[in-house]
Amino acid sequence: MENEKRTERNTGAGIDENRLSDILTISQIKATDTYETPPQIIWIDNSTIATLGNFSASTGKAKSKKTFNVSAIVAASLAGRQVLNYRAHLPEGKQRVLYVDTEQSRFHCHNVLERILRLAGLPTTSDSENLDFICLREYSPSVRIEVIDYALRQGKGYGLVIIDGIRDLMLDINSTGESVEVINKMMEWSSKYDLHIHCVLHLNKGDNNVRGHIGTEMSNKAETVLVISKSSENPSISEVHALHIREKEFRPFAFTVDNGGLPVMAENYSFDESTSERSKNRVGFMSLSVEQHREALSAAFGDKPIKGFENVLQAMMTAYETIGFKRGRSVMIKLLQYLTDNLKLVIKRDKLFYYDVTPTEAMLFDEE
Repeated sequence: MENEKRTERNTGAGIDENRLSDILTISQIKATDTYETPPQIIWIDNSTIATLGNFSASTGKAKSKKTFNVSAIVAASLAGRQVLNYRAHLPEGKQRVLYVDTEQSRFHCHNVLERILRLAGLPTTSDSENLDFICLREYSPSVRIEVIDYALRQGKGYGLVIIDGIRDLMLDINSTGESVEVINKMMEWSSKYDLHIHCVLHLNKGDNNVRGHIGTEMSNKAETVLVISKSSENPSISEVHALHIREKEFRPFAFTVDNGGLPVMAENYSFDESTSERSKNRVGFMSLSVEQHREALSAAFGDKPIKGFENVLQAMMTAYETIGFKRGRSVMIKLLQYLTDNLKLVIKRDKLFYYDVTPTEAMLFDEE
């Protein structure tokens, strides 16, 4: 872990001073600058879920039909019309889509390709000039990244890139360093080539949080994170919710798969109040914003550290309940770990827990 942190701190070391000067100059934001609003390209109802120059994600447990959902997004982008609840419009010069699959066999990738073409109303007997589909299952994470980078450098007019299996761009899903590097790649590619990247990542099996450090980084940086989950009342139906969205939140919708193997809107499916509440709970504490965490932690800690693990849990349970997040001890243990390891909002030194203080300040508390 220490080596990993040391590596992160050294990242970028040795850059030529002229290069640093150039970066500093072009990175400055001035009051006299003018910027165009990023073009919106994908919507659900009247909520924008994707713009050029950003990235988003879909997440869900195995067999929740994440790839069916992504197929609808791609089909809407190719057809320029609504598919399921997605509307899309790729601007002139950005009308091509690159679909990267990192985990399925070529046979299953071909099935996905055919499904997308059928959804878009395109022939399945010829290749679409606006869709490139590549399968990178047999390659290492570093090679996958290089291939994607090479494809984008070709300047083929991509407006949308799908990475179905972002987890496979790294060796260790729990590596902080690798996670930051992969998310930085998403931000670099989307900004440099002025396109939108939509990634797919699994939820944990044991809980309902996005997997690993990569999930945390993605939730913090993505424009939109969608959650696809099986209906608790009908497993053949999948529900789509927003885990995180910068725009106004859309009403959840549901789809199923018809006899022809295509996703279609679930007829007469309604989200009653209790179902919606369960869905919100299902995504867990990672659905809370940093501001909500800070509000709860301020109430729990005040301006003093808390001594003892159990005392911290009790204080957090009481404080988080005040912001509408009422959970038991087992969830609070995971939440405390998340706050400590991922968000860095809680620091533990010996038997004392501190909220949002630096190690130096923590030492001052010790001396007092």
